[in-house]
Amino acid sequence: MAKVVVLGAGISGHTAATYLKRYLGKSHEIVMVSPNSNYQWIPSNIWVGVGLMTPDQVKFKLAPVYKKLGIEYIQAKAVAIHPEGDSQSDKGYVSVEYVTGENTGKIENITYDYLVNATGPKLNFAATEGLGPDYHSYSVCTYDHAAHAWEGLQEALKKLEKGEKQTFLIGTGHAMATCQGAAFEYALNIAFEIGKRKLSDLAEIVWISNEYEMGDFGMGGAYVKRNGYITPTKIFTESILKEYGINWIKRAGVYKVEKGKAYYENLKGEHHTVDFDFAMLIPGFAGAGMKAYDKSGADISDKVFAANGMMKVDADYTPKPYEEWKASDWPSIYQSGAYENVYAAGIAFAPPHPMSKPMESPNGTKIFPTPPRTGMPSGVIGKIVAENIAHQIKTGKKDHPHKASMARMGAACIVSAGYGIRKGQAAVMTVNPIVPDWEKYPKWGRNLHDTVGVVGTAGHWMKLFMHYMFLYKAKAKPFWWMIPE
Repeated sequence: MAKVVVLGAGISGHTAATYLKRYLGKSHEIVMVSPNSNYQWIPSNIWVGVGLMTPDQVKFKLAPVYKKLGIEYIQAKAVAIHPEGDSQSDKGYVSVEYVTGENTGKIENITYDYLVNATGPKLNFAATEGLGPDYHSYSVCTYDHAAHAWEGLQEALKKLEKGEKQTFLIGTGHAMATCQGAAFEYALNIAFEIGKRKLSDLAEIVWISNEYEMGDFGMGGAYVKRNGYITPTKIFTESILKEYGINWIKRAGVYKVEKGKAYYENLKGEHHTVDFDFAMLIPGFAGAGMKAYDKSGADISDKVFAANGMMKVDADYTPKPYEEWKASDWPSIYQSGAYENVYAAGIAFAPPHPMSKPMESPNGTKIFPTPPRTGMPSGVIGKIVAENIAHQIKTGKKDHPHKASMARMGAACIVSAGYGIRKGQAAVMTVNPIVPDWEKYPKWGRNLHDTVGVVGTAGHWMKLFMHYMFLYKAKAKPFWWMIPE
């Protein structure tokens, strides 16, 4: 009997665990280790943040689902990996710390035959002074954060209704933050809610981003087919912002947040401030903070993880100029470069390089987005990791018949811009591949037949449908595996 341990019950880890159990059945053991008791459908946190959904509508308890599937579930935080075992055994194991119940704080070692690191990101609020829900800004990165943001937003809306002007600052809260799409979506939803209340004359919404140009989204931007024309995402994004009356500040690295004031440096090296009454700023991401040790107990974290704490996999991490980066640098099987029975899925893997061109101010401050790996890519990666591990366990072979490079993978992003069957809108953008491939597509970097951008009510219906469809899938309801990632 083989034992597969999965760390993290986010989109990628939960996907990997459920497929592993489906492929391997009762003959093998699947163990899920996660500090969270709930699964959350993160794309819908935006709606929680504007009061259109409750936290209970975007989450569910993990324990009953894993019990139904026959997956062992341990509510704990992974703190260290010992891929070579120790002096007592060659068996790899992971050290976990319990976070609930009578065993809270207790460390336990769990052995494995295969390990899937799907811990996702650490929300690195501390990298920006004064950033985050515990200080001077809000977040929508979790359902709790989003519910807190809605409380703050309601106060700002009440002030608008009393005739008090309010400034809303939405965007990235660190010079190298990712997830611009989530912040962009939140800005549009705030604009929609203010407009619905006919209070737009009293409100100023400011979008602040580390992007060189609007519409970069950490993917280096794109060219999309829209209304028969080829349009850069810069124009696509700016036109939406203008339609919703949103101003913007680009090429900005926020480095400090005080009550009602954000400090940022731009690519010219200039330091500025922007005042706000309500701010939702996405933090930078880092690895979960796990350590790795060899058989003798020596720290080998730098062998297993990149400097940001994310796991190094089958990618080309060779330092080279931006002009020499290739689509082939990106991983396709997500296997650790150091240990063949260890994998990293979703945000837990370290990208070989950004997709956006690195930019630096005269002061040496790097100001550009890091690559997004959330949502659809995370689900696809979780599934192919499960497929390859199941293949190896069943056949005894060490090959990888299933591959999913982000340089060969397409993705769709649906950015809601309002809520309601008749009034809801969404901007739908598809890109293929996610990572630009300038060798295969020398003119545009992507296949324009599959890279499109549209805005309309149909996109909103699609996003609402996906909310219920993917929660159904994540709950492992009948025929859940027939729903694509």
